[in-house]
Amino acid sequence: MERRSTAIAERQTDGDLPPGQLFIDGGWRDAADGRRRDIIDPANSQVVTAVAEAGDQDVDAAVDAARRAYADGAWRRMSGRERGDLLLRVAALLEEHRDEFARLESLHTGKPLTIARAVDMHHTIDHFTYYGGLANQIEGATRAIRTPGFAYTLKEPLGVVGAITPYNFPLILSTTKIAPALAAGNTVVHKPAAECPLTALRLAELCAEAGLPAGVLNVVTGGEEAGAALSRHPGIDKIAFTGSTRVGASIAAAAAETVKPTTMELGGKAAHIIFDDADIAAAVDAVVTGFVFNSGQFCMSGSRLLVQRSCHDSVLARVCEAVARVPVGDPRDPQTAVGPLAAKRRVESVEHYLALGEGRIVAGGHRIERDGGYYFAPTVVADVPNDARIVQEEVFGPVLTVQPFDTEDDAVNLANGTRYGLAAGLHTRDVARAHRVAGRLRSGIVWINSWAVLDSSLPFGGYKQSGYGREHGPEALDSYLQTKSVFVPTTADEAR
Repeated sequence: MERRSTAIAERQTDGDLPPGQLFIDGGWRDAADGRRRDIIDPANSQVVTAVAEAGDQDVDAAVDAARRAYADGAWRRMSGRERGDLLLRVAALLEEHRDEFARLESLHTGKPLTIARAVDMHHTIDHFTYYGGLANQIEGATRAIRTPGFAYTLKEPLGVVGAITPYNFPLILSTTKIAPALAAGNTVVHKPAAECPLTALRLAELCAEAGLPAGVLNVVTGGEEAGAALSRHPGIDKIAFTGSTRVGASIAAAAAETVKPTTMELGGKAAHIIFDDADIAAAVDAVVTGFVFNSGQFCMSGSRLLVQRSCHDSVLARVCEAVARVPVGDPRDPQTAVGPLAAKRRVESVEHYLALGEGRIVAGGHRIERDGGYYFAPTVVADVPNDARIVQEEVFGPVLTVQPFDTEDDAVNLANGTRYGLAAGLHTRDVARAHRVAGRLRSGIVWINSWAVLDSSLPFGGYKQSGYGREHGPEALDSYLQTKSVFVPTTADEAR
């Protein structure tokens, strides 16, 4: 019999915040050892709540709940249409609670409320809508073989998925994993970022309200200890991770101990190329948006600007002028385009890179003192060599480096000249050049005369040390399925 969640009856708050507990087997519980972690509002550095800090024992409990839910079969034996219908109910509830989720997302990340509502909620809802529709299209196939008999394939869920997600887009990057994993019939244990777990907890509760059986989606809040326990746990059948390359490498190594597959969406150092025949005004708008969006805390941030030498100086001047007009401020103010960084350590990291003195700061370069929050001015650095750390390493803040190039080959070599390969973009009016250069860029997604256009149907992922596997699209759904082959003989001889 299907076990329904008790989470709604157990709500212990007035609705403004989810309970600061772990969500396991359809209900709320404290960490086994009682530990808790403060959650900070980056706009003013004030504590807004505290949540449970999961340890090994809590991860064991969550994995056990997910394994029981998988084993009893109520979820995985549903037809794809039935699972899809439930995901569509989740999407409808998210739309109904759009403002609530946007406020929570803004509260614990510092991103502007208007962006959380328009961008983060749009993509979150779309993930459940898209995979709700795709769930009914999970199909095997018959195969023609030489041996007399009937052969076919089945697509089956992997089992229990461990999802580990970062702080910059908590809702979006959680649902890029949770929605396809559930559509495929898996159960999930989700470990959100330690700093930003509130929307993950509320999402689990909302899924229970939509009718998701208890134990199918579990959330363990906490830091690296919980993430490491999940990665190495023998009861987990796959790990899906988004985060830094350093942490991703350690998680992949831990997962390898039990030979579990992984999807890794890791760091980026995206190049944004402007050729001298481009629409310069439109290109500059895309460049500025591309590096200040989400305060630069975006793995696909266009943090490296490559400009053809003949227009380099004029483009640099325009970029600096545009940056000076970017509204930085209180994320609750509807006029704000850039809010604070998500944590004090992020500000300190940006300052560290700028203190290296690699290049010439031509815009920004300083903290913004406001209400004790973690604000940093959008910053442009020119005259920077390609081997500089600020060019080669992921700063993860609102910092843009600008470099000139002469030829198309130069642009491609510079763009490909880091260990990353997650995203890239180029601006040109020459259609042949656009396709030619896109084909040469070693990047999982390339935008032409645009930036950061993402859709649930369009896969993205990394080349090189930006990871492997793809999120979005049917490619993501496939990564949560395994293929079984079945053979039935059609002659007596073969049957023997």
